[in-house]
Amino acid sequence: MTLRRFLVAPLLLAACTPPGPDTLGKVPSPETGPMTVSRIQGSGERSPLEGREVTVEAVVVAPMGGLGGVFVQSLAPDADPATSEGLFLPRARDARPRLRAGDHLRITGTVVETGDDGTTLTAIEASALEVLGQAAVEPLVVSAAPASASDWERYEGMLLTLRGPLTVTGNEDLARYGELRISFDGRLFTPTEMAPPGPAAQAIAAENARLMLRIDDGRSARDPDRLWFLPGDGLGPGQPLRVGSVLHDVTGILDQRFGSHRLQLVEPLANIEQAPRPEAPEVGGDRRIAGFNLLNLFNGDGRGGGFPTARGAATRADYERQQAKLVATVRAMAPDLVALMELENDGFGPESSLAQFVDALNAAGPHRDWRFVDAGHGPGDNPIRVGMIYRAERMQPVGKPLMLSEGPFGDRSRVPLAQAFRAGTGPVFVVVANHFKSKGGCEEALDGDVDRRDGQACFNATRVKSAQLLHSWLRNDPTGTDPAGHLLIGDFNAYAQEDPMRLLRSQGWQDAFAQTKLERPYSFVFQGQSGRLDHALLDAGLASRLRGAAEWHANADESEAFDYRKDRGGRGGSDPWRASDHDPLLLGLDLAR
Repeated sequence: MTLRRFLVAPLLLAACTPPGPDTLGKVPSPETGPMTVSRIQGSGERSPLEGREVTVEAVVVAPMGGLGGVFVQSLAPDADPATSEGLFLPRARDARPRLRAGDHLRITGTVVETGDDGTTLTAIEASALEVLGQAAVEPLVVSAAPASASDWERYEGMLLTLRGPLTVTGNEDLARYGELRISFDGRLFTPTEMAPPGPAAQAIAAENARLMLRIDDGRSARDPDRLWFLPGDGLGPGQPLRVGSVLHDVTGILDQRFGSHRLQLVEPLANIEQAPRPEAPEVGGDRRIAGFNLLNLFNGDGRGGGFPTARGAATRADYERQQAKLVATVRAMAPDLVALMELENDGFGPESSLAQFVDALNAAGPHRDWRFVDAGHGPGDNPIRVGMIYRAERMQPVGKPLMLSEGPFGDRSRVPLAQAFRAGTGPVFVVVANHFKSKGGCEEALDGDVDRRDGQACFNATRVKSAQLLHSWLRNDPTGTDPAGHLLIGDFNAYAQEDPMRLLRSQGWQDAFAQTKLERPYSFVFQGQSGRLDHALLDAGLASRLRGAAEWHANADESEAFDYRKDRGGRGGSDPWRASDHDPLLLGLDLAR
């Protein structure tokens, strides 16, 4: 979850801001006569005049009471493109005179740097202000990303129009904070999805940082009632503003706060090409196997009470919406078997989350032969677990389910669940549901699990050990069924080029999406970058039977406005959109003969 911090009150900023290098050991003295904005800004990250009293003339280009002030800009730019022409003027909402766009001002005050997170916004705390008249400043048109991410500094505080096309590459903060992440070069991918950790991935990370910028709503409020910058009725089924949507001619002020550069909008987004919602995928083969992370499906006490739950729904109504969306997803994909992740680990009785999910699937139809694999206990003692469901008319379990609870699966990665099946008169095969240790919770990481800043985040060593142990376990036929092949499917919490996935492929496991030549697959969007945490790997015995592989992008590209957690003005319902934060996977295989 992204945490936003408010700028400290303007009257405290001068006292809290350390002096710049030009002011150390000196007594600030007023400059004589009006000074240019560009001289105040300078060409570095902080003003060379920080702490000094100055007088400057500038034009109000954007009053933003929601951000605690107004932005002002020079009437005319200087000859140095490395220096910005804009400044922030902290100002209370009820301050007089009330300033409007176009007011030409003479401002006397102290130069300060506001903000934290290592990024600051150059501002003037005014001690005197005079409205000289009216003037107009035209936005500077920017048609391409700067040479590096830090080069946005040259536009700080200025009125810009980003010409586009600009691709929405992340919308995870849209409903919460009114933010979008946009890119000048299409969808951006997680570096370690595209390249192994090291120089190649670091180069992709730097390029992503150069190409990406946040668009913000000019407000500091959380969970806004409406997104004023969206046309019509805002977000809705016909205009969901999915990742992949394209924007043109976006106008705002280049701001810097909460640790990043961002464009604070001053006009609604008038030119949007909406990315369409895709139909459920089709794959070949005579049987369909899916993998699906359910995003903490917790059902309270199973009797209508016990809310809020530890990890999932806060209310019974939330749970009912969540389950309805998940059921809609499974029905639309029409699988014969599904490996599930993030189920509540509450047994296998009629009041368990798993049993009630299967009941809901059967009640929804059209198929009423859904069953679940009963492992008797667990798997594991983590609050969440993996599970497996199947259609009894299409798949027949062979033998008992097996669990691997040794090593990292005992206390970190969730315990994998293996079950042998047969379809029709086909051979026995084994499906293993997996959910490796996540990248979060780094404060608990020890020794080799600490974040090594190579793009794999923390707990990479645990995920590597999990992959090694899983491969060794299956090599010894733990089900005792002498299967024709194995399928590993689930949330491995590792992108395609990270160590755990490269290790498994080096041991002969074949990536289903590489086998079917799916271009740039992804199942998850994080911080504006797409990639795969969810994988399907087959050994040689099943790889020859693979006929198709697909991801249904019903979740990762969608805004949280459409999830189950609250009605959000009617945008979230019993449809499949944003049923989870992961996209489900679907494989087609010939298994019945």
